[in-house]
Amino acid sequence: MALTYQFNKIAMQQLRAQLKARQTALPVLKSKEAALRVTIQKQKEVLKELNERLARMLAAMKQNVALWAEFPLDIFELKKVEVEVKKVAGIKTPQLKALEYSVAEFSRFANPNWLTFGIEQLKQLTEMLTEVEVAEKRITILEYALKKTTQKVNLYEKVQIPEYNDAILKIKRYLEDVDNLEKAAQKITKTKQAAAAAEEGAA
Repeated sequence: MALTYQFNKIAMQQLRAQLKARQTALPVLKSKEAALRVTIQKQKEVLKELNERLARMLAAMKQNVALWAEFPLDIFELKKVEVEVKKVAGIKTPQLKALEYSVAEFSRFANPNWLTFGIEQLKQLTEMLTEVEVAEKRITILEYALKKTTQKVNLYEKVQIPEYNDAILKIKRYLEDVDNLEKAAQKITKTKQAAAAAEEGAA
């Protein structure tokens, strides 16, 4: 949307105030943009490490695939995922706080003796899968914030600040032209008055 303004001193003062606000905000936005880029890179490294740990865990579990076929499906359930909000680079992001499980009562005599170990492995796997999901969500939020910040930096730096500078310059030149015309008109009026007075004196 093109900048609209009037050619007067009040409009020029308003434009200068808005220009100053954007020039002040720009370094802050650039700093935020840089911080977000670094943070996203770190979060991606965290996610990569989580995925590698998850892959190792799944590979270890696959070695006992025959045993997992015997695991009773109704014995273990994830009941609740607690997520808290923490600020990362000034942006609210999710952090895994706690997981709540439900483990049904079972007979240790009537079930395989590795069942207790299997339940612990499932807890670890569930936590790892949830950590990965939360980390992905965190990165998505940070990348969106970076996109919005970059858009604002570009808007201020490449569009609005040049527009305000240009508008102020145009108003300044216009007011100078008006002032020069007024001065020229005053000179002509004075010259005419002086000539008229001289004619009257000669008469």
